[in-house]
Amino acid sequence: MEKYFKIAGWQALTLLDYPEHTACTLFCGGCNFKCPYCHNSEIIGGLCEYFDEEEIFSHIEKHRRMLDAVCISGGEPTVNSDLDRIMRRVKDMGLLVKLDTNGFRPDVIEKLLGEKLVDYIAMDIKNSLDRYAETTGLSPSTDFSPIKRSIELIMSSGVEYEFRTTVAAETFDDESMDGAARLVAGADKYYLQRFAMRPTVADKSLHAPDDATMARYLEISRRHVPNAEIRGE
Repeated sequence: MEKYFKIAGWQALTLLDYPEHTACTLFCGGCNFKCPYCHNSEIIGGLCEYFDEEEIFSHIEKHRRMLDAVCISGGEPTVNSDLDRIMRRVKDMGLLVKLDTNGFRPDVIEKLLGEKLVDYIAMDIKNSLDRYAETTGLSPSTDFSPIKRSIELIMSSGVEYEFRTTVAAETFDDESMDGAARLVAGADKYYLQRFAMRPTVADKSLHAPDDATMARYLEISRRHVPNAEIRGE
C-alpha cells in the first residue's frame, strides 16, 4: 500500500460523479489493476505530478457552501493506507463521501463501512469472474474471490451504492456479460458504460460496441438486475 494518500488529480466541481449532489472529486494515484481501457492510466503508474493536500482542502473549505460531497476516485483509492484519514477529514467538514473502487480489497471496504466513513460507494464490475484476469491485466492464476466478497459487503451495508461495467467490444460477449451481471444479481443499481477512446487509454486497439450490441447486453443484464441501465445515453 502507498504510505500516504497521493492526490494525482482533482476536479473542483462536478454535478455527475455523486448522483443528485454537487461534489469535488479527488483522483488518487496508484492501482492494483492494469485495465487496458483505463481513462486514467497516466496517474496509476506514478507518471504524474501530485497535488498538495492542504491547498486542495483549503479550496474545499473556501467553497464548502457550494458542495454537498467529496468523491474519492482513482486509480484505486483502497491501495492508499491514508484513505481513512482523508475520508475522516472530509466527514469532519460536514460533507458526504463517495468512494469509487474496483473491489479488490474487501478488507479495506469493510473497515471503511464499519467506521461509517462512506455515504455512497460505486464499484466497477470488470467482467465475468472467469475473464477478470484478461480485463484487469493480472495473472490468470490470480484469486478473484475478493470481488465477490466486496459485492456482498456493499449490498448488505445499508449504504447507497451502484455497480457499473465499462463495455468495450473486445472485452465482452453475451456469455461474459451474463456472468458479470450475475455477480450483482438483485442489486439496486447497475449501469453499463460504453467504452470511449481517449488519448490516455493504453490499448489503442479497443473499440466501442455498436448500439445493437449495447441494447442486447442491457437485455442480458436485466435478467439479473431488472432495473439495469445504460449510463450516458
